Amino acid sequence: TIWPGLTATDPIALRAWLVGLGFAEGILVEGDGGIVQHSEMLWPEGGRVMISSARPEDPHFTTPVGAAMLYVVTDAPDAVHARAEAAGVTFTRPMEDSDYGSRGLSILDPEGNSWSFGTYAG
Repeated sequence: TIWPGLTATDPIALRAWLVGLGFAEGILVEGDGGIVQHSEMLWPEGGRVMISSARPEDPHFTTPVGAAMLYVVTDAPDAVHARAEAAGVTFTRPMEDSDYGSRGLSILDPEGNSWSFGTYAG
C-alpha cells in the first residue's frame, strides 16, 4: 500500500475540500500553534492520503506546497465530477472517456495539487 503525503499551507481547509469530493476524515494529530503533524484522509473505495502542515525547517516535510499529482481510482467518476462541479473547483481535464477504456477527470485543489479521478485501475 502506498500513502502519498501532501504538505499544505492550510491542511484543515484541504481536508474539508477532500471531504467535499467524497473522502472520509481519518486521524488528525495537531501540534503546537495549530501545526498539523499528521493527518489521514480515506478514500471509500480504498486508499488514503496523508496531509500535514508545510514545515520547510523539517527535512520530512520539504515537498513544496502544490507540487503533487495524484490519481484516485473510482467506480463512480461521474459522482466525483458532480461534487467537484458543485464545489466550483478548477478543472484541468474535463470528464472524458479515454482510448484505453478509462473514464475520468482532473482538477486542482486549493493548494495547487493536481488530482485525477478515473476508472482505470491498472
